[in-house]
Amino acid sequence: MRSPVPDIFQLTTKFKKELSSELANIFNYWIDNTIDKVNGGFVGRIDQNNLVDFNSAKGSVLNARILWSFSAGFNLTKNGTYLTYADKAYQYLTDFFLDKKCGGVYWSVDNFGNPLDTKKQVYAIAFTIYGFAEYYKASSNETAKKTAIELFESLVQYAYDTDKGGYLEAFAEDWKPIDDLRLSDKDANEKKTMNTHLHVLEAYSNLYSIWPNAKLRKQIESLITDFLNHIISPDTGHLTLFFDEHWNKKSDTISFGHDIEASWLLLEAAENINDVDLIIEIKKLAVQMAKNCIQALDVDFGMWYEKEPAQCHWIKDKHWWVQAEAMVGLVNAWELSKDDKFLYYALNNWKFVQQNILDQQYGEWHWGINEQGKSMPLEDKVGMWKCPYHNSRACMEIIRRL
Repeated sequence: MRSPVPDIFQLTTKFKKELSSELANIFNYWIDNTIDKVNGGFVGRIDQNNLVDFNSAKGSVLNARILWSFSAGFNLTKNGTYLTYADKAYQYLTDFFLDKKCGGVYWSVDNFGNPLDTKKQVYAIAFTIYGFAEYYKASSNETAKKTAIELFESLVQYAYDTDKGGYLEAFAEDWKPIDDLRLSDKDANEKKTMNTHLHVLEAYSNLYSIWPNAKLRKQIESLITDFLNHIISPDTGHLTLFFDEHWNKKSDTISFGHDIEASWLLLEAAENINDVDLIIEIKKLAVQMAKNCIQALDVDFGMWYEKEPAQCHWIKDKHWWVQAEAMVGLVNAWELSKDDKFLYYALNNWKFVQQNILDQQYGEWHWGINEQGKSMPLEDKVGMWKCPYHNSRACMEIIRRL
C-alpha cells in the first residue's frame, strides 16, 4: 500500500521547523567560534578546517553582515543573546570602521582595528546602512539610526550619478575618483555594477522602514527604475552585471544567485514604499525571474553558479549563498503564483543544502561544492565574503513567510 502524499501544510510545517533549528545552529556557530578574544570584535577569518586566523584583516562587509544577522535574529526570535552580539558588532563597526573625518566606512582594518584599505566602496557602505537600520529596530539606539542616515546622505552626495542615475562604484578615502573600482578580483573594473545597486536598494529599503523620508523614497524609486530600465535585460530577463557610467552593457554573464535574489528584494523594496503600480509590475517580474533560474537547478536541485551565454559555458559550482537565495526566491514565486512546483523546488533545494552544504562536523555552511560534487577546501568558513547573512536571512525569510 502506497503512503499518502504529504499535504502542503505538512510540508511547510516541517520546512519551517527545520529552518528554525538551522537558524539557531548558525547563530550558535558564530557565537561559539568567531569572537576575537585576542584583538576584540569578531575574527577576520576561519578556514575550511575551522582554524582561526587571528592575524587576518577584518572586512566592513563581514562585520556589517554580522550586525544585521544578529539584529534580525533578535527581531524575529526575541532571544536576548542575539542582541548582546549585535551590540558587540555595532560597537566594533562604530569604533573602527566608521571614517570620522571623511564619512563612510573603510573597506578593511587590520587585526588590531587599524585602518587598512581605506577606499570608499559603495557596496560596503550600503551594508553598513543595512546593518545599522536593523540594529535600530532591535535596540532603539538613536545614534545607530542617525549614523545610517548620515551614511545615506554621503552616498547621495558623493556616489549618486545626478546625470545618468544610479551609483558609481568606489572612491578614495576622501571621496575623490580612483582607478581600481573593483569589489573583488573576480569583478570587472567598471563604473556601475548590478551587485552594488542591488544592495544599495536593499539598504535603502531597510532604512526606509525606520525613516520614511521623502528624499529616501525618491532614491528607492529611482533604483527600482534603474533595474527595470537598465539592469534587467529585456532580451533575456536576466540581470546584466557590469556597465559603464552611461549604462552601456559590459557583461553577458548570467549570475543565477543574483537573479533569484533580486526577484524578491525588488518586490520587498516596492512593498516597503507601498508603490502599488510597481508592486503589480514586479510581482509578475519576480515569478518570471524565478522561472528563468529553474534552468540552473541540477538533478540534485542544487543551483549552479553562472553561465557564459556566448560560449554556452556553465560554471556548475554550487555556492552556499546561491542556494540560500534560491530557497527564498522560489518560496516567493510560490506565494505569488500559487504554483506548487516552486515550493517543490525550494524544498528539494533545502534537501540539497542539508546533504551537501551543511558542515556536520564543525557547524555553519561550507562554501560550496564543485561540478564533481567535491568540497571547495581552499574557501573560507568565515571571511571577507563568508558571513552569516545569506543563510540566516534565508531561514528567517522563509520562517516569516510560512
